[in-house]
Amino acid sequence: MTARHRLSLHWPSVRGRARADFGPLLLVAAVVLLITLLAAAVPPLMRSTADEAAREAIRRAGPDAAVQAEARWEDDYGPNGGRVRRPLLAADVNDLRTRAEAALDPDLRAILRPPVTTATSVTLAVTDGSVQRHFQVDYLQNAGGGPAVTWVAGHAPAGTADGPVETPLNGPKWEVQVGLSEAEAATMKLRPGDHVPVQDELRTPYNVLVSGIFRPVDPNDPAWRTIPWLLQPSAGLDGAGTTRFGGLMTAESLPDGRLAFLQDQLRRTVWFAADPDRITWESAQQLAATAAALKATSASSGERDDSLKWDTGLDRVLREVRDQVDAAYAQASVLLIAVLAGAVLVLLLAADLLARRRDAALTAARQRGAGLPSLAAELLIESAAVTLPAAALGLLLAYLVAGGAALPWATPVVVCALLAGPGFGLVAAARATRDRRAPANRAARRRQQRLEQLRRAAIDVAVLAAAAGAIVALRQRGITAGSDTALPASAPTLGAVAGALLLLRLMPAGTGLALRQSLRSRRPLAVFGAARAAATAGRVLPLLVLTATTTLAGFAVTLDVTTSRGMADGARQTVGADARLDVGPDDLDTTAQLAARIAAAPGVTHAVPAQVVGAVRVIADSTAFTPTLVIVDTAAFRQLQPSVTPVSGLRALVRSADGGLRPGLTMRLRLGDDTQPVELTAVGTAPAIGSATDVIVVDASAGLPYTPNTVWATGPGAAAAINAAATGGHALIRADVLTDRRSAPLNAGLAALNWAVAGTLLALGLLGFALSAAASAPARWETLARLRTLGLRPRDTHRVAAGELLPPVLAAAICGPLLALLLVRLTFGPLALHTLTGQTADPGTVVPWWLFGVTAIVLLGTLVAVVAAEAVVRRRQGLGEVLRAGS
Repeated sequence: MTARHRLSLHWPSVRGRARADFGPLLLVAAVVLLITLLAAAVPPLMRSTADEAAREAIRRAGPDAAVQAEARWEDDYGPNGGRVRRPLLAADVNDLRTRAEAALDPDLRAILRPPVTTATSVTLAVTDGSVQRHFQVDYLQNAGGGPAVTWVAGHAPAGTADGPVETPLNGPKWEVQVGLSEAEAATMKLRPGDHVPVQDELRTPYNVLVSGIFRPVDPNDPAWRTIPWLLQPSAGLDGAGTTRFGGLMTAESLPDGRLAFLQDQLRRTVWFAADPDRITWESAQQLAATAAALKATSASSGERDDSLKWDTGLDRVLREVRDQVDAAYAQASVLLIAVLAGAVLVLLLAADLLARRRDAALTAARQRGAGLPSLAAELLIESAAVTLPAAALGLLLAYLVAGGAALPWATPVVVCALLAGPGFGLVAAARATRDRRAPANRAARRRQQRLEQLRRAAIDVAVLAAAAGAIVALRQRGITAGSDTALPASAPTLGAVAGALLLLRLMPAGTGLALRQSLRSRRPLAVFGAARAAATAGRVLPLLVLTATTTLAGFAVTLDVTTSRGMADGARQTVGADARLDVGPDDLDTTAQLAARIAAAPGVTHAVPAQVVGAVRVIADSTAFTPTLVIVDTAAFRQLQPSVTPVSGLRALVRSADGGLRPGLTMRLRLGDDTQPVELTAVGTAPAIGSATDVIVVDASAGLPYTPNTVWATGPGAAAAINAAATGGHALIRADVLTDRRSAPLNAGLAALNWAVAGTLLALGLLGFALSAAASAPARWETLARLRTLGLRPRDTHRVAAGELLPPVLAAAICGPLLALLLVRLTFGPLALHTLTGQTADPGTVVPWWLFGVTAIVLLGTLVAVVAAEAVVRRRQGLGEVLRAGS
């Protein structure tokens, strides 16, 4: 390299520029630090939140998330055609556990708890006159030989016979001994030596003897969670309004349990409960696929051999969590891109301010012979000295806060901060010493102007096309966890930038109109302010920064408000009112009296009893449906659900997710196998009931069998009244459901992120406004100082300065929230908010109208503060200095 082209760094100039512009450089470092911290910390925090969401979902699912392996027993027919009692039948159950453990995928086995083996009978109906009681005979064994129990009355179930005994097929029902828990024995009023009065669906009685009453040594033993009805009566397992009880068999009585039932009426199963503490979000995705593959490769239930048949709800539970996490990641990606865009715009504006401040120094350096490569190297060194330490500190803080740092998300801000300052400075230096002159020919000047207009139009069209493409991609594909999410996730940000650019192109026309109107007035201050505003209306970055950040801050606020209202509506949809009581099976005959007592309680506005039956069979338009049936006094129900239209007779209100059930259809409803179908006519739309996607609401006067099992109540005292009445049932309170959803890991994290992003964007917008005002302050106050020499008072100069800075503030205050609402309309649907709010459909957009007022107050307050600060700084500027600057 020759001496002519060798880089020559002038270190005193580097240090001098850094000292002179210490404030703006420190501001750039602060922006880099803050945005790097936010952008690098959010993705790790989202991953940890997703981990916790997966664990919480598995905890809530309980046995539904367990992996189970079932195998058919070998036939026990004897040489004489009867059935043979096998004394070592418990060993077969343990052998099934060993086979299942060996067949499991090692990765799946690693996150499962020790297995629990069961042998469970079919569910039998209790014939003691109670309503909808069911009974099941169960054998339970965990890996340690437990769970341990203490026999408080009678003795442990023993064998009815010793050794192998063959029984004739047409002989009497074989007796099996079982134990009852204290709670179930008290409820069923049975003692040792009593027989449990049970029969199957064919009304065939079974011979079940209570040998003793037990108390669990550890009621919290995980084994009891597999079949909890052994300890406490469990409601709703065999249909709405039913209660299931259980009898415990031991290894000694298990062979008799096999003979007491038909060949396929006693099933042996191994349960592997998922361990939430061992699951992360990434492993959960792999496990969902593994669990689905396990079910796909399982032996058919119709096969008559003893091969393993696998089943699990783990993939379904994790699939629901995945939908929620995908929605949360979509929102977080949109918000992070918005913050990055706002930070990049502010950094560009700061670089523009630095270039303006250094214009004279850079020009002098060029005139002294400094080369552009040398100046570029000096500016880059200075920028690196400011940016890289701030970015490193931001990444370190992100690691300390979130346990990790997402470097790719912080890269755009770091690169922009590193290159923007040198880029603007280099352009300013090159422009100061270029020998390109304006053409003297008018046609040439006109051609040059048209080329500039075409260049601007090309930029505008490119930005609008990118915004349109991003919005279309978002609405068509949504935002998934793949690698092609950048374009859809940037749709709101690109839309905000495109809208700000359109506003920027309209701004000269608006300021020009204001100037023409002010020229017709008799107020010279208005003329001065409008003239200054028209002169500066073409600056791109100030209006772009302020409008885009205000728009995106409004988007974040609207997102949070809509989600919050959606969770409130979802909680009400889940409960059906302010509080709900699912009446216990022993109290079904007194549901009407319970409702009357609840209605008379203090603070209760309405209390409505109803019968809710899940998965009834309906034929409509030659299509079978299994909707939830609600039988209720529809006139009273309207007090809880104002959208309900009262009906009578065989008319119904319907709701269907796919539109299969719709008003105008004629439906045939069958409530039971031994009942005649009832023909109903759909005449209106039913409200959403819980999580059911298909609903039919029928009036209590329709003549259908009506046994109310639910009470809905509203009013400030509804929760207390329902809790007081829930002695044998289950109470569900809307406020508790809402609190639970708002405190869920994903929802709580997104709410905090929404407000953090909104605050950061608003702060960036105000900072950008202050930087743009500082960049134009010298020229503005030079003009105002000259006007003061003509008699303008200091107070009047403040008004003229405010008039010059007012157009971008008004544009952002008015158009920013409006543009935010437009983006909300275009982009909220693909974000799948209903997966987080608990609704069956996406929530309606809630417009925070107060946002307009708050935005206007904050921006106008900032305008006043900036003008006042500039007046204080420029107060000591003398007349001679102004005149010398003018020369």
